[in-house]
Amino acid sequence: MPSPSKSSNGSNGSNGSNGSNGSNAANASNLFVALRDAFPADLDGIAIETVEDDGSSLRYSWRDLDRATAMIANLFEGLALPPASRIAVQVEKSVEAAMLYLATLRAGHVFLPLNTAYQSAEIEYFIGNAEPAVVVCSARNFGWVSKIAFKAGTQAVFTLNDNRTGSLLERAAHCSDRHTPAPRQADDLAAILYTSGTTGRSKGAMLTHGNLLSNAVVLKDYWGWTATGGPGGRGDVLIHALPIFHVHGLFVALHGALLNGSKMIWLSKFDPKTVVRKLPEATVFMGVPTLYVRLLAEPGLTRDAVRSMRLFIAGSAPLLLETFNHWRERTGHTILERYGMSETAMLTSNPYGPDARYGHQAERRGGTVGFALPGVRLRVQDDGGRDLPVGEIGGIQVQGPNVFKGYWRMPEKTAEEFTADGWFKTGDVGQIDARGYVTIVGRSKDLIISGGYNVYPAEIEGYINELPGVAESAVVGVPHPDFGEVGVAVVIAKPGAMLQPEQIVAALKSKLANFKIPKKCFVVPELPRNTMGKVQKNLLREQHQALFV
Repeated sequence: MPSPSKSSNGSNGSNGSNGSNGSNAANASNLFVALRDAFPADLDGIAIETVEDDGSSLRYSWRDLDRATAMIANLFEGLALPPASRIAVQVEKSVEAAMLYLATLRAGHVFLPLNTAYQSAEIEYFIGNAEPAVVVCSARNFGWVSKIAFKAGTQAVFTLNDNRTGSLLERAAHCSDRHTPAPRQADDLAAILYTSGTTGRSKGAMLTHGNLLSNAVVLKDYWGWTATGGPGGRGDVLIHALPIFHVHGLFVALHGALLNGSKMIWLSKFDPKTVVRKLPEATVFMGVPTLYVRLLAEPGLTRDAVRSMRLFIAGSAPLLLETFNHWRERTGHTILERYGMSETAMLTSNPYGPDARYGHQAERRGGTVGFALPGVRLRVQDDGGRDLPVGEIGGIQVQGPNVFKGYWRMPEKTAEEFTADGWFKTGDVGQIDARGYVTIVGRSKDLIISGGYNVYPAEIEGYINELPGVAESAVVGVPHPDFGEVGVAVVIAKPGAMLQPEQIVAALKSKLANFKIPKKCFVVPELPRNTMGKVQKNLLREQHQALFV
């Protein structure tokens, strides 16, 4: 495998050609081809610079990205995998993990990113449902992950660690660094992202090469990505501080930089002090609201620190108006908030600047998610399917080239989530004002967005209800100053059972990702219900809304 250079500029000394053999009409719809065709002419320039724990950096050239993805793609081809095989990946963030994603696209397979916090019960479901041909995990998890994978019929299990080690890289090192990308059409699958529903188990949103490429192309123009004008006369430079198992980090941030041929400053984990230190070297930053809250707590965040920055983007969870205003007062920059979903990538965005499409005075408005993106159609309907007039609140529905193909192996669920005339029902509730600004005023009633991650109470309740002595449970979201929202569990014990809230939470930690674990648990004699016997979660939310505020 190509090795990155350490703390130096320019090439890492590799002498391989880009190995592309050129793109052609047959593979022109392959997302990887579009991204690679946007690489700068100088393939020895820096594509990604990491920030290491000891303060040093590793630098990967554009040639490194091309050669490494070719080698991993050739490894997959050597396995003689079935066409469009699923490649399930649960590893820590690293440049090599991003290369694995790109190599999966290059080889024509389907990428299946899994949150690194998922535990065995969750992984067993995902692997059993998706039936991946290859699973890649961290070496420390190989024992239990491989047992689950081989039991489900997975052909190969590799390891990949965040320190550039693992069997995947060891095997790929023996493969050629020249590879012709697999032919793919716009409607072919590129990725499956598992997203929970308000009821039942997680469902896999199927995203195509066309879905992801169309969205990346629109955002490149809409957000003003540029190849010139960055620090020192360079083009845009992105600080990539997001995880890459999520739409925001994997698609919006990564695709944006690659499609613009922009350098990325790569943080394996978000650290506010490191971000502040690197801001003078960058022009673009993307983060969930929690990251902005933590950056505002840093004394080093000053107007001088952001002197070279062009754009701050927020998404994945609602941005509090307080944070929006505080950021503008502190830095002089106005955060651009946008709105998207796993099933659609980005749908709306506040404007980058004055725009004739929305009036030259269009501005970024706090508390809104801006306008529908070019090519996206958005409407608001009531429960009866009637289009609502300007300003009225209802269910948000969308159409566009970015809207997913459906849910993996769930045709009935897919049909249920689309209207008869082909609009996707987002499950979010909002309104559109006279100028076209979209405001999200609610979500499907049970959804909790905690630190940018979707948490669905039905899943948590299912695990709680299986615990000994539990008769019933209800999980609701309440405001939290750091995470935006967190879960609170309210539990009823079976007659004669003695339940301890701390033990319930401890039991969940061995089964679920940490971001899903309720921050508080209460054992009560009964739950509030309406005349039909349904739990009134709105009353529970009201009861506990001041817990963390």
